[in-house]
Amino acid sequence: MALLHTDRLLAALITMPMLRRLLAHPAVKLPAFLAAVGLAVAAAPVLAQGAAPAPALKSLRYAFPIAESTFDPAQISDLYSSTVVTGIFEGLLEYEFFASPARLRPVTAAALPEISPDFKTFTFKIKPGIYFADDPAFKGQKRELTAEDYVYSLKRHYDPRWKSPRLYILQSAEILGLTELRNRLMDEKKPFDYDTPVEGLKALGRYTLQIKLGTPTPRFANNLADAAFTGAVAREVVEAYGDKVGEHPVGTGPFVLKTWKRSSRIVLAKNPGYREVLYDEEPPAGDARLQAIAKQLKGRRLPLLDEVHISIIEEAQPRWLSFLNQEQDVMDQLPAEFSPNVLPNNKLAPHLVKKGITLVRYPRADVAVSYFGMENPVVGGYEPHKVALRRAISLAVDVEREIRQARRGQAIPAQGPIGPQTFGYDPIFKSAMSEYDLARAKALLDMHGYVDKDGDGWRDQPDGQPLLLEYSTSPDQASRQLNELWKKNMDAINMRIEFKVAKWPENLKASRAGKLMMWGVGWSATSPDGDTFLALGYGPNKGAANHARFNLPAFNKLYEQQRVLADGPERLALMTEAQKYMVAYMPYKVHVHRIYNDLAQPWVVGYHRNIFVRPFWKYVDVDAALRAKLGAAP
Repeated sequence: MALLHTDRLLAALITMPMLRRLLAHPAVKLPAFLAAVGLAVAAAPVLAQGAAPAPALKSLRYAFPIAESTFDPAQISDLYSSTVVTGIFEGLLEYEFFASPARLRPVTAAALPEISPDFKTFTFKIKPGIYFADDPAFKGQKRELTAEDYVYSLKRHYDPRWKSPRLYILQSAEILGLTELRNRLMDEKKPFDYDTPVEGLKALGRYTLQIKLGTPTPRFANNLADAAFTGAVAREVVEAYGDKVGEHPVGTGPFVLKTWKRSSRIVLAKNPGYREVLYDEEPPAGDARLQAIAKQLKGRRLPLLDEVHISIIEEAQPRWLSFLNQEQDVMDQLPAEFSPNVLPNNKLAPHLVKKGITLVRYPRADVAVSYFGMENPVVGGYEPHKVALRRAISLAVDVEREIRQARRGQAIPAQGPIGPQTFGYDPIFKSAMSEYDLARAKALLDMHGYVDKDGDGWRDQPDGQPLLLEYSTSPDQASRQLNELWKKNMDAINMRIEFKVAKWPENLKASRAGKLMMWGVGWSATSPDGDTFLALGYGPNKGAANHARFNLPAFNKLYEQQRVLADGPERLALMTEAQKYMVAYMPYKVHVHRIYNDLAQPWVVGYHRNIFVRPFWKYVDVDAALRAKLGAAP
């Protein structure tokens, strides 16, 4: 009987979403597949007579415009890798998803930390019964999270083996004994010793963590809410995978890494061992949309999704078309070039409203900058003529035109390095950072000897050497548009500029080594504090946050003074003064603060963006029935 109905059964099977995806895989050969299924049908008449198919997985699909680099918290500095791993690892704290202004809450900690009055001692109690995801490194044992895991994970940033790009954050707070241990072992040319106890980082018991700092750091707890930086990593996993640990992330978070094709596709799956965490978000008063979401999802177990599928689509056009064709559920960061058609007058276009698409528009706590390598012989240096060169270049950059043409109105001019929605940002602060004045730019260059000495029409250096700017960039369309504006701006002051094109990870590696003359990048805050932006200019951060390698004693002193103060007028005044030094010496041309626009398909339930919560996935759901009804691929 089963053999008589094989054709009909095969047709039914092939309509299943999971099998459609399987058949689309290049490794699956259709004839062999059909033969195998036919044999299975012949051998299993019970299945042919009506066994229920497995339910389709609820997956969220969206794309990154830039490829990931690594999934090891000790080695990450880029936004996209950070976004992935904060779904896998967990810090002690996190930011509430709906809260505005930002508000911390415990995750693996049982409560917010006990903080000493001098802001030097932070004590955490960790919840018992939290487990790492299963992994062969644990040899079949369930592995509970303990205070020692956070001790080990923080120590890893001090281990020279991992070249942690964010070590400077921990060193600025001076965790007692760790820098000394690091330096001593480096001098002795010995591997980092994780078993040597230090005064500043202790497990006082199985579930009690104590951190002691040498410098008052009122906002130190913010760092412990960034799972991509201070998330718990198990020692067994690092020792099992060694230098390849970045390919094997194992954490206590809601997702695990299922598959990964580097720079192409990342699939995360629900962690089957994730503890019971229920949706319980408190929406702001007056926000009817978020209040409705909070009511709809309250009490449901997180995560709501089965899988997250992330593609790497660097070019804006195919990324946008993929969303329009319903192949992506979320359009994260709508490319600016589509804003005029998608967002006329910054409102969602009527035809998209009719489709039920959701728009979430938000200012980013970030800066888009072009930095000057301060150790570069052409654009670097602190002599008056070198400062004049950088300031002249800045004055020749038409920021308003950049916002209008390349960014399609989705940004505001920056007056300094501190981004919006962070302490230290002053919306009424004005500076020369955003000024556009070709006459002043030319006058500065003429005054300091940057004139055409050989008659070829281009300016030369004061000593007669050719003056050629080398600007590092990426091969995507958005970068090409910005490059065109740079060329026009520099042509207007008779200054030659060439563009060195490389993939973003390659530029990042060269930048950390101080090998780039100029590079255009964005810098985003992970917490609501402007210190992260001033850190771009702090001398000891060279090779980490300070890509420009700026090192000015007067600025360094202001940075250190503001860092130890609680938020208030005194700290704000110091931060403003520090900004003025960065404007005057111009190690960074800060172009804009960006405005982001995200779009979500109608079947995405609960979509929202909190700029300090990278992985929104655990808070959203997908209505698979609605997605199928509207004809989208599963």
